Amino acid sequence: MLKTSVYKLPSSWEAREILREKGQFWTPDWIAGPMTEYVLAEKGGLLFDPAVGTGAFFRAAKAIASEKGLAISFAGMEIDPTTLSQALEHGLTEEDIASVKIADFVLQPPQTKFYAIVANPPYIRHHRLAPEKKAQLKRLGIQIIKKPLDGRAGLHVYFLIRALSLLEENGRLAFIMPADTCEGKFAPDLWTWITANFALDAVITFSPEASPFPNIDTNPLIFFIRKAPPKNQFLWVKCHHPGTNSLMNWVRSGFEDASAHDLFVTTRDLKEGLSTGFSRGPLLNYNTKYVLGDFARVMRGVATGANNFFFMTGEKARELGIPDKYFVKAIGRTRDIPGDEITHETVETLERKGRPTLLLSLKGDDVEVFPDPIKRYLQEGERLGLPYRPLIKQRRPWYKMEVRVPPPFLFAYLGRRNSRFIRNIAMVVPLTGFLCVYPKNSDEQHLDQIWKILNHPETIANLSKIGKSYGDGAIKVEPRLLERLPIPDHVIQQFGSPVQLRLFEQRESYTPMENYEIDTEGG
Repeated sequence: MLKTSVYKLPSSWEAREILREKGQFWTPDWIAGPMTEYVLAEKGGLLFDPAVGTGAFFRAAKAIASEKGLAISFAGMEIDPTTLSQALEHGLTEEDIASVKIADFVLQPPQTKFYAIVANPPYIRHHRLAPEKKAQLKRLGIQIIKKPLDGRAGLHVYFLIRALSLLEENGRLAFIMPADTCEGKFAPDLWTWITANFALDAVITFSPEASPFPNIDTNPLIFFIRKAPPKNQFLWVKCHHPGTNSLMNWVRSGFEDASAHDLFVTTRDLKEGLSTGFSRGPLLNYNTKYVLGDFARVMRGVATGANNFFFMTGEKARELGIPDKYFVKAIGRTRDIPGDEITHETVETLERKGRPTLLLSLKGDDVEVFPDPIKRYLQEGERLGLPYRPLIKQRRPWYKMEVRVPPPFLFAYLGRRNSRFIRNIAMVVPLTGFLCVYPKNSDEQHLDQIWKILNHPETIANLSKIGKSYGDGAIKVEPRLLERLPIPDHVIQQFGSPVQLRLFEQRESYTPMENYEIDTEGG
């Protein structure tokens, strides 16, 4: 029996930000135990951890070795010496960490291979990586998997790639990783390489209430992988309660004992798992023939590059003296919309509350054609260095704003409340907190029917099949994925008119948003 410890997340924003910069979120004992049990495989021997931290996996290994009489030794790497020193305060000895090297595991790896590798790698997302580091990681991807990964792969992904490359024949690896490892833009290339060269034994997922990292916006998964011939099936596990021994007992039984009430275990085909996504459960009775892209196209909201500058309140616009004709009505954040409709009254209420509702929407005209208030304001933007911000510097000129035709529907794609479709009665322009949904047929009767289809509970439930999952059950859905949202057949039959149904049957009309022209030049 392993004791359970709970890591408490710092309450202050500053302390949490330090953790985010380092990617440090400590592994609780009830997770470290079964991960270590899997890689040791009753053999003992040398355990390697490429991101030792405070030594959770070494402690778990010592407990397992003591219980089973195994001989074990440790090796590892850690980039932060201060963190490693804390391992001594958490039950490890100087001897335990004597073979831990202070270095960058990904870029300065050991020159040997290992049978047992276990880790909770630093979760550092791509936008927190320096450009030179991203360039080095890109070259590493080419070196190991023979092709570059999409630039949105975080540091943790390269920890996994490097560690897999260091596995001995028949060696075992257990990594706990965020769900973006198998949901990100880079995931197909990553998992094509992994599943062609290794055996995926199991993927362990967690319900929101069972998350090993409560109150953190990530959805963790555990991967059990062997350096062995690839398999066509893998075990998929859903853990429903934290802090129990069920996971450890299941691993110790050789994946045979799935009787615990808080574990759901099933065998899945690898092809289906790759298609559905490892973080999602198997799609049962999934035979709908319709998707959202059959009758609507999706586009992200306006990315200003500097909301505080371009998106403002009516009061600020009046103070600046900028004429109304240079603004469009806009909505910026999901919590500004308490219901499922945006009406003119909604916008007026936000204005009374002092919330920004005006987007400065300038064309690409020469600055000299603008009235003096705009000239002065743009000069202030230049003083603030806005033209040199990553997104803004791609625009010519820098103050030229993206333009969206106001969409009939918005999709609130990430939030603490349930993701939802919103009827845009006020015809405002959304910023990037929303996606724009443009039906191919804008007849008012069809819009009413589409509104009922979109908000049907079964349609909403299908979001989990195409979205990226985060902590506390939040879901993020990208435009291309939203177009793949399954629409149940009977919902179409219930709410679609004959004309609408014929539109659905014209499958060739579904084209990706890249081929759908929406005015982006202003006006």
